[in-house]
Amino acid sequence: MFENLRDAFKVKDVRKKILWTLLILLIYRVGCWLPIPGIAFDYFSEGANDFLSLLSAITGGALANGAFLALGVIPYISASIIMQLLTFGIPALERLSKQGDAGRKKIAFYTRIVTLVLALAQSIGIVYGFGVQNFLNADALGGAPLWLVGTIVVILLCAGAMFTMWLGEKITDLGIGNGLSLLVFIGIISSAGTSLIQSFVGLAENIEYLWDILIFVALLIIIFWLMTYVDLSVRKIPVNYAKQIKGRKMYGGQSTNIPIKVNSFGVMPIIFAMSFIMFPQYIIQIFWPNSSANVWYSEWLGAGSPIYFVLSAILIVFFSYFYGSMVFKPDEISRQLQQNGGFIPGIRAGRPTAEYIKKISNRITFFGAMYLALVFIIPTLIFTFVATAGLVNAFTATGMLIVVSVALEFDKQLEGQLMMKNYKGFLK
Repeated sequence: MFENLRDAFKVKDVRKKILWTLLILLIYRVGCWLPIPGIAFDYFSEGANDFLSLLSAITGGALANGAFLALGVIPYISASIIMQLLTFGIPALERLSKQGDAGRKKIAFYTRIVTLVLALAQSIGIVYGFGVQNFLNADALGGAPLWLVGTIVVILLCAGAMFTMWLGEKITDLGIGNGLSLLVFIGIISSAGTSLIQSFVGLAENIEYLWDILIFVALLIIIFWLMTYVDLSVRKIPVNYAKQIKGRKMYGGQSTNIPIKVNSFGVMPIIFAMSFIMFPQYIIQIFWPNSSANVWYSEWLGAGSPIYFVLSAILIVFFSYFYGSMVFKPDEISRQLQQNGGFIPGIRAGRPTAEYIKKISNRITFFGAMYLALVFIIPTLIFTFVATAGLVNAFTATGMLIVVSVALEFDKQLEGQLMMKNYKGFLK
């Protein structure tokens, strides 16, 4: 990857795209530190809401700073997930997704509308929760009424969410890689880096904590290596194409394969499972922060409790099969192979091929689901014994999986850009 970065700066067009990407990422990080008037973020920084603290770690600390881009890309990611699920469930949207660029543009337009709706809903919920817990500061706006302060904060949060979405699209258009993925990546890296720096600063008070940090960093490197190894692992199903004579030319007669990744669904099952468990806690902490229900939920189903880990593992396995069945279509793959004259050696074309691919996919999905469940539980438990709460929240399983997948995808796209510009690669 570092060699690709070094070579990229030698090519003018690729260097220009990298600089555009870095510039937009810099603008995003500046927006994560511009405070919104009316939010008393000092109270939030004291840890008044555990769920929002975890949410703030994903946005690179923007929510804890009461910043303009506090919502980050969360509304757009949620909207994209919703539209993706609706595309598989609603025939009209499925047909629209198969209409090329025109269909994708319409779906992107609908996604932006859903993003605005979700940003508005999340802004109202957060501002209401801030008001209940005295997080709103009317003195910052010259003693304005509390409802006016809340309205201004909601408008600014929504505007920040839409501006973040626009920044991500600009990175995709002008830079390299998926813009929104890079924004999430830089937010997680920022939170993780800040937590590590604070931990090293704390060594001045207790030098014995140095061994805990060194063990934590060593475990972190090992876990990142294992994640990268599994993320690059694929099961290849061999496919042969029959020779076809059309006119005076012969086509086909080649061999290829169908690659199925062990972790083909990424972090989606973990996101679904965490949302399913934490959404009730999110609602309770916003509307009834001092209730007994909040205490009970935090104690028995909150992050770190035994029931939380068991339930999370079960839901991760369930959503892995659920999401995999929606994304991976063995029947369509079998039909496309048959139409193009392809076949799997030893398997009859048509329904037997679809059943064979489905059987292989189910086996791989099982191993992928077990991998995600173990990655979600084991690193968290290990980090709990050797790290502080700040480091555990900064280096979550979801965050580490996102960092690995985005880094690998960025490296692939960068390598593709270099291959387009440097034709010597085809002669080696």
